[in-house]
Amino acid sequence: MVDVIYEDNHLLVCIKPQNIPTQKDITNDLDMLTMAKNYLKDKYQKPGNVFVGLVHRLDRPTGGVIVFAKTSKCAKRLSEQIKNKEFKKNYLCVVNGVPKNTAMTLENYLKKDDVHNKVSIVSKYTKDSKKAELQYEVLDTYKNNLALLNVNLLTGRSHQIRVQMSGIKNPLFGDIKYGAKNIPNANLALWAYKLSFLHPITNNKMTFTVCPPLDNLPWKYFEKSIKNICK
Repeated sequence: MVDVIYEDNHLLVCIKPQNIPTQKDITNDLDMLTMAKNYLKDKYQKPGNVFVGLVHRLDRPTGGVIVFAKTSKCAKRLSEQIKNKEFKKNYLCVVNGVPKNTAMTLENYLKKDDVHNKVSIVSKYTKDSKKAELQYEVLDTYKNNLALLNVNLLTGRSHQIRVQMSGIKNPLFGDIKYGAKNIPNANLALWAYKLSFLHPITNNKMTFTVCPPLDNLPWKYFEKSIKNICK
């Protein structure tokens, strides 16, 4: 079942649950793109294939707001906004420890090891490295052991927030791959809570915000701050 928060003739904005792939991968697990197509096919009783344009992705462990295009024209225009940095994505994450700087821009060069599905910080001169940039702000802390961050993603690299925060010795809560402790029954503390873009047809500014699951660890430690920013 797709959790739809906005739909018109051009766009479909949904909440992606954590641990569901955005599109089909080698696991062959049910993915958001297929779910979106099935939703439209069933709702409008469309025969044959249904067009759904995938314009951006969220990593499998990440949940939050995602938008699909319902026409190729809209997909193209949204992709242009991404290229021109007019498509804004903000994330909430919880990191281990409290960053030394309460607000900072991080710039690194990243390279992905596709065999092990892991990203490393490398020299800018490393072959196939890609520049990664984000801005973070500390919103709240919990017992000086955890910090809630608002992250403005300026580039969209694989595992970017996870590896860049680990690079400053503040790995994300539950992120075993990048240096955090294993927390039983807890998801990675990374959530795409805000999405802003211009409507591809009307040119009106569209902004969508969705809180992470506040009953779950570690989000419940920061319930008041999260509700405040997700207004």
